[in-house]
Amino acid sequence: MKKDVHYWHSPNLNQEMPIAVYGDFGAPLLLFPTAAADFEEYERFQLIDAIAPHIYSGRVKVYSINSINRESWLNDNLHPGQRAWRQVEYDRYVTQEVVPFIWDNCRTPGIGIATTGASFGAFHAANTVFKHPDQFDTLIAMSGSYDLRGYCKDYYDDNVYFNNPVDYIPRLEDDWYLNQLRQTRIHIVSGQGAYEAPDQSRRMSEILWSKGVPNELDLWGYDIAHDWPTWRQMLNVYIPRLF
Repeated sequence: MKKDVHYWHSPNLNQEMPIAVYGDFGAPLLLFPTAAADFEEYERFQLIDAIAPHIYSGRVKVYSINSINRESWLNDNLHPGQRAWRQVEYDRYVTQEVVPFIWDNCRTPGIGIATTGASFGAFHAANTVFKHPDQFDTLIAMSGSYDLRGYCKDYYDDNVYFNNPVDYIPRLEDDWYLNQLRQTRIHIVSGQGAYEAPDQSRRMSEILWSKGVPNELDLWGYDIAHDWPTWRQMLNVYIPRLF
């Protein structure tokens, strides 16, 4: 499989950031890694191999980036306000740097981009789509949680609020954003087995429906655990359905 790795110094994050590109052509699919992992995590855990037929066939062209969770939500040495600000910078990195890179790499300026991720990656994938429906048109959120307040130690400010989907979506009244979201393909998927938290997915789905935003809540069985075999299987279901 063709794989290219690109690096540049991110002005938003003030550090070098890599992006792996898998495939030659297809609908762009942006992967957000789990927890504190890096841009090659999905390759190491055989998810890229699992979806390889869809990459070879040109259904999707896959882009995988680093998380900065170690520098934000998972860094207990930082004040929660600093963690939230780092999330703001990460959001800018994605929308101001990664998106133009994907458009240029696809040679299709303005093409809608799909996002996906598992566990903490599902939060990032969802938050990115919810905040920027003009740039992203599809979400496959797997085994996620969409409430950051557990990482904030009772601290709360605008940067927490505007990156916490269970807070800002219920209060969203802007018709432009809502109309954009209503045209977005949103799929919230979770197992119900070991270490899964399907109620988090139910909650996010219900919040979206309360704002008239269509979405699919897909809860898999009680034998489906919070683990890599689950996410490999889920993407192999959703990529052929959506692309």
